[in-house]
Amino acid sequence: MNAEQEEIRDALVAMNLVGMQDDLRIDRLSGGVSCDVYRVELPGRTVCVKRALPKLRVKADWRAPAERSSSEVAWLKLAASIAPGHVPAVLGENRAHNLFAMAFFPPDAYPVWKARLAAGDIDVKFAGDVGTTIACIHAATAGRADVAQAFANDAQFLALRLDPFLLYVAERHADVAAQLRALAEGVAKARIALMHGDVSPKNILAGPNGPVFLDAETACYGDPAFDLAFCLNHLLLKCIWHPERTDGYLQSFAALKSAYLAGVTWEPPQALEERTAGLLPALTLARIDGKSPVEYLDDRKRDRVRAEALSLLKNNPGSLDRVAVRWKTFAKGMI
Repeated sequence: MNAEQEEIRDALVAMNLVGMQDDLRIDRLSGGVSCDVYRVELPGRTVCVKRALPKLRVKADWRAPAERSSSEVAWLKLAASIAPGHVPAVLGENRAHNLFAMAFFPPDAYPVWKARLAAGDIDVKFAGDVGTTIACIHAATAGRADVAQAFANDAQFLALRLDPFLLYVAERHADVAAQLRALAEGVAKARIALMHGDVSPKNILAGPNGPVFLDAETACYGDPAFDLAFCLNHLLLKCIWHPERTDGYLQSFAALKSAYLAGVTWEPPQALEERTAGLLPALTLARIDGKSPVEYLDDRKRDRVRAEALSLLKNNPGSLDRVAVRWKTFAKGMI
């Protein structure tokens, strides 16, 4: 074993998941920009190990506390009690190395939703199930002082979401800078429900019994509208990636939106929808000019999305249905 693998083995030993003399195989998986992920074959079973990185793998200088790993563990455990079967079980944690072990899901039975969308495998019902599950977790945590205290991860959320996605972009677009900063401040001050913070198709597995949510290292008590906008934004961007599939992606957008709003019990759904509609173009712009731009759009498409996002920011339609109608015309113009 190399030093990295020995560290993983020692952590698993400390978690009582394996003995020091047991044979095991450790393979690094693609962990994205914020973490290292490993598939570990133990005697009799396979587990997944995730370790948070203090400096994220992007071109910009983007740093965040690696201690966020413990916040992710806490979110997974709480979400498992609210929506059983929709998150991986936590098997052990090693805070000294900012890593934890969880159940491993075989990719043939649990494909990543992003991969399915990219391949044109559009399942509108599944999108609705995603919305229902997110709303369920938000509803169960809304107005709970104990959850707010346990997930008071404001500095972490600033470093991982508000700064790279909104404030960083505000520095590059003076004409909407005040609006972007106001949106960031609104999310930062909200104390409504527990946010996952990274509800993205790349972090959702399409399991046989519905969605399985991963990567909750940005979990924070705040505005649930952020989670809804964050996920819907990816469906809008997929329309530009594959404009010939716009109708299917927007049907998924509508199903997710409707299922989510049907589960909003803690405030008038219209109020949450209005905040989501305001955040949506800001997050779209962030995936073009923020610290974590989407990798699948060429320069021409990026320029077009930037212009459309700026226009929506300056002329907010006020509802998600109106955003979708306008986006449909825009996306089909890319064919």
